[in-house]
Amino acid sequence: MTTNALDLSPALSPVDYGVGARFTLSVYDSDYVRIILDALANANRDELTIETNDISTFVGGTEARVLAFLRDVIAAAAASGAHLSAAILLSRGCPGELACALPAGVDALGAEPVVLAPTGVRARAHWSLYPLLDGGSTGDHMSPIYAAIEEAKAAGVYAGSDHFATRLDGDLADVLATAANGWIAVGGVVQHVTTHLTVSLNSPSPITE
Repeated sequence: MTTNALDLSPALSPVDYGVGARFTLSVYDSDYVRIILDALANANRDELTIETNDISTFVGGTEARVLAFLRDVIAAAAASGAHLSAAILLSRGCPGELACALPAGVDALGAEPVVLAPTGVRARAHWSLYPLLDGGSTGDHMSPIYAAIEEAKAAGVYAGSDHFATRLDGDLADVLATAANGWIAVGGVVQHVTTHLTVSLNSPSPITE
């Protein structure tokens, strides 16, 4: 028996729980339109809801499918050799999401850690993690953030800390999976959690540690 207004059975879908991403791909090349559109068109869209407008692209589905799509789109664009960046927002458990109506305090919908096949593409990223609805000013929101950073170190992609962000460096797949798995882990204890990445690939600027 459950006391929640919404029964969280295994049938609860990612759409019901508001799992998804919104991302913007910026390509610094005169042929950017073809590079972006080809990367979006050639990625596997199975089991995903995808909506592109003049600002960004929404991707809804399971955590694993969403992250695989992001990996494929970004890697395909990076294969052009052009300098590009991707601004990615991942969200799950939002009670005000368009496609879900979760009551406050609903138990978190669990998800398995994401495992992504390597791309061979090096990525650098700034990563920020935001647990929400964690008890307000008395809630402990830093403990899950610190735990996620320790996981990034264990995964070998932690590259330091900057103002308001953690730096990640490694194969694009490892960078995305590390951020996603921190997001998923926090989602096991906090209903609404978001994470943001700014990913840079093929940058002409010298890398500074």
